[in-house]
Order: sequence, then structure tokens, then C-alpha cells
Amino acid sequence: MCKSYQRSCLKCGSVNTKKDGKRKWRQSYKCKKCNHVWITKSRWKWRINIDKLYKDYSIHKQTYKELWNSYKIGIKTVQKYLDEYRLIEIKIEPKSIILLIDTTYFWTFGVMVFKDSETKKILNYKIVDYETNIAYRQWIKEIIESWWEIKAIVCDWRRWLLGGFWKIPTQMCQFHQSQIIRRYVTKRPRLKPNKDLNNVVKWLTRTDKWTFKICLESWYKKHKLFIDEKWINSKWKEYYIHRKTRSAYFSLKRNFKYLFIYQDYLWKLEIPNTTNGIESLFSHLKYKVNLHRWLRKDRKLKLIISLLHV
Repeated sequence: MCKSYQRSCLKCGSVNTKKDGKRKWRQSYKCKKCNHVWITKSRWKWRINIDKLYKDYSIHKQTYKELWNSYKIGIKTVQKYLDEYRLIEIKIEPKSIILLIDTTYFWTFGVMVFKDSETKKILNYKIVDYETNIAYRQWIKEIIESWWEIKAIVCDWRRWLLGGFWKIPTQMCQFHQSQIIRRYVTKRPRLKPNKDLNNVVKWLTRTDKWTFKICLESWYKKHKLFIDEKWINSKWKEYYIHRKTRSAYFSLKRNFKYLFIYQDYLWKLEIPNTTNGIESLFSHLKYKVNLHRWLRKDRKLKLIISLLHV
């Protein structure tokens, strides 16, 4: 008999045993030395709880090797059980919400997430190739038609996304705006106008609408000659010299009416001024997904969706 199927006799301890058919769907063995016959215990007691296994894998961050050691099963068997796990969709009843929307990317695909800032629950998600305004508007239209009441929306700086949600107040994330300015004038600029602009932007989250507007206008009056400075090339064409500084200023000017919406509704709604509530979720997702390296795309998607359902 093959070594992997050898069993020692329970009576005399001899290894000279053989298989002796099945009784009640369980394997029977016979000792050739003392003719003792016995039946193996049912394996049903050792059946793996797939829900617990997947919870240890996703939430408790155990790798294949750790699951192999704790459950005493091979890595291939672990993968087989994890693939058998079925996700359960959680249905949320329609109500009034303050909506946070954003998208994060995992190499070849993106996850578009819609979250309620009041209850901290994930309302919906979409697996997309890239972020589009059409996908955002389509889902928001569906949610309104499903009797949901959207009191306000907080989103990033995507062009044509702000102000495109009918009469719903839309707050632009102030952190995204400060990141735009940092990208144009850098974190530690050398030029005096850029340093002053950075100092103005530092007060974006700490001041009110009109104070910030006065500071921005005073900065523009002070450095107007610097911003409008041009040079003429050999073909007599004019170009602005400090184009990045101009872009940073006009970005603030263009988005100004969406940066302080939360202050306009301060006494009615608790609208957050940033999308940090959803950015923290993304960092949590990426941390847990990165623990399980080299996953197949379908397994990675399943892991992400299961974490969003928690």
C-alpha cells in the first residue's frame, strides 16, 4: 500500500495494514497481523469554516503561509477555499446623505467609491478602467431616481465635475486644491511671489471665505507685474514667463466659489471641507491589498470588494 495511505493498527500497532472497503462512506482498514478492522473518523468535524478563513485572510491580514500554519492545510487548498467564498451584498435603505466621491487605482484598474460622510458607510462602488465625469453623474442620477436625498456632495478638483450636479451644493476638497498649488509652485519655492502664495494657501482650511478672498486679492495686486511679465521670441510672439505661478493663481480664482460651500451651509448641514473620510479608506485598502502580493486580478478584486463590504 502507498505510504501516504498507511495506517498503524489501533490494537497491535503494526504498520502491516490494508484498505478494507468503505462503511457508511468512511474508509475501513484491516490489520494483516491481528485481523483487527477499524473505520476512520468522519472528516466532517475538521471541515474548514470558509467565512472565518476569508475573514482571517482579508480583515486579520494573514498571508497564505500563516493560514497554512494555523489551519494545517496546504496553500493550494487555502486558495481553493478562498475562491469558494461568496460575497454577500449589503442593501442600504434610501435616506438623506452627504456624499463623498473619489477614485483610487490598483495598477490596471480603478475603484470608484461613494460614501456617506454622516454614517461612514459605503453606499456603492464601481470597478473602472479610469475615472470619468460621466460615471459619477450616471450613478448620482440613479441614486436620486431611487428615492435617495443628496443634501451635499464633496469631490475632488476634476474639471466639469464641480457644479455639474444640478442644484445640489458641491464642495471641492480643500486638500486637493492645496495639492494643485504645491504642484505648480513646489513645496519650498525660491521666488518671493511663490513663497507668499504658499503662505496664503496655508490659511485655506483655517480661515473664512471673505478673509481668504481679501488675502488672495492683495497678493495679486502686490505681484501683478511679476505675473504679467512677458518675453518676446525671435518670431515676435509673446509668452508669459511665470506660467506656473499664473496657473496656480487662476486655479484658486476659478475654484474659489466651490472651496467654501461648507461655510454657506454651516448652520444647516455638517459638510466636510475635504474628502479625507474616503482617502483614509483608500490607504486602508491599499495597505491590506499590498500584504498579499502577486495576486491574480480576480482574487485582488474579490479582496477589495470584501473589504468594502465590511
